[in-house]
Amino acid sequence: MIRFESVSKRYPGGYEALNHISFTIEKGEFVVLTGHSGAGKSTLLKMIPVIERPSTGRVIVAGQDLATLKRAAIPFYRRTLGLVLQNDTLLHDRSAADNVLLPLAVAGYTQADAMRRVEAALDRVGLSGRGHEMPMSFSGGEQQRLAIARAIVNRPTILLADEPTAFLDPAYGRDIVDLFRSFNAAGVTVIISSHEESLFDFYPRTLHLSHGKLS
Repeated sequence: MIRFESVSKRYPGGYEALNHISFTIEKGEFVVLTGHSGAGKSTLLKMIPVIERPSTGRVIVAGQDLATLKRAAIPFYRRTLGLVLQNDTLLHDRSAADNVLLPLAVAGYTQADAMRRVEAALDRVGLSGRGHEMPMSFSGGEQQRLAIARAIVNRPTILLADEPTAFLDPAYGRDIVDLFRSFNAAGVTVIISSHEESLFDFYPRTLHLSHGKLS
């Protein structure tokens, strides 16, 4: 389903974030990217939604070579993905429901259908009935759940999360991991980057990065 073929990423100035990375992830897998800070985990994840592009090599998702995607087609492709990224913050001047609604508004759903999906997504992450509240009234773990609700409201086939348990205490972290496990049990391919390997005691597949290389 997802294939990296000798992918490297070099930034101006010569910094190499990824160095000839190759692997395949099958449909329905749960994969954890591990490694030290700066190992290349975030860069690797961002290749899949075409936020970053390889300097060399190929990224292929569901048979599509992402290098051949035209700029206008990228937003439509991203609708098949759920993204929980570190720099993708909640809008604190909008309600929880309005935050979750954003991807559907962009996709052109009718108001009635969109609100049904929003309510279902909030229920799925344990925030049912709280759509009218503002994000600032939520705890850190609840805000992460809200971000996940926004990521799954489009019912993606692939769910990507960059350090989703960072800055959460261990109990909240395990709750978030269990939530991702439930999506995976429903058939969603899940890829998470994390340096907290102790949270993943169910032995998912692990890809370990060290200084831009798989080890």
